[in-house]
Amino acid sequence: MFKNVFGSGFLVRTAHVILTWVVTLILFLHDTELRKQEETGQLVQPVLFVLLVLVSVLLYFAVSLMDPGFILSDDSDLQQPMRSKHCQTCQHCVRRYDHHCPWIENCVGERNHRWFVLYLAVQLLVLLWGLHIAWTGFSYAPAWQLWLRTNGTLLAVAVLVALLSLIVLLLLGSHLYLVSLNTTTWEFMSRHRISYLKHCGADENPFDRGTFHNLWGFFCVWGTVVWEQVYFREGSDQV
Repeated sequence: MFKNVFGSGFLVRTAHVILTWVVTLILFLHDTELRKQEETGQLVQPVLFVLLVLVSVLLYFAVSLMDPGFILSDDSDLQQPMRSKHCQTCQHCVRRYDHHCPWIENCVGERNHRWFVLYLAVQLLVLLWGLHIAWTGFSYAPAWQLWLRTNGTLLAVAVLVALLSLIVLLLLGSHLYLVSLNTTTWEFMSRHRISYLKHCGADENPFDRGTFHNLWGFFCVWGTVVWEQVYFREGSDQV
């Protein structure tokens, strides 16, 4: 179910975890509302924030190490399932391939896509909350140079967190949009090169079952879907 922890993505995962906890530590060390609450014994928000950070890290490792839907070599007697693709980076064929994500150093596919979206949602909450906490820690100084010396580290953290918040927001929004259409990043970007889509019209999607059913199927239905049956369902005029 899980890949080797010490594989090619070890440095990426280590850097992610270190950066996450360094930023968290800086938010606690500066004169933010988080530190003030901790010092006055109001531990509810500090504990909740740390727990949310921990959940985001655990979800990161889950989607990073989870089998995204690799088609094993001993399944070679089977035809390549529809919507699967061979990943040049992983050197595996992945069911319902979405994309290869260098952030998690893993493919996003049938088995971990919903966890990837959940991870993005939790990560966005952590980043926005962290940005708010950083904002409360800036202290007044009569001169710009003095203000920068006093708040320089916190400013760097705030800029980094704001940048990451924007990236994660765009990623989450794009994935939710594509999920609502029951299409993948690969299909959306390369439909003109995909055999089962290039004959469809620009606005046609043979897998679209309506927004509600698409979202329900993605988040609530577990197990492997035979996409050939959906594609060639009764009444479909797709080639």
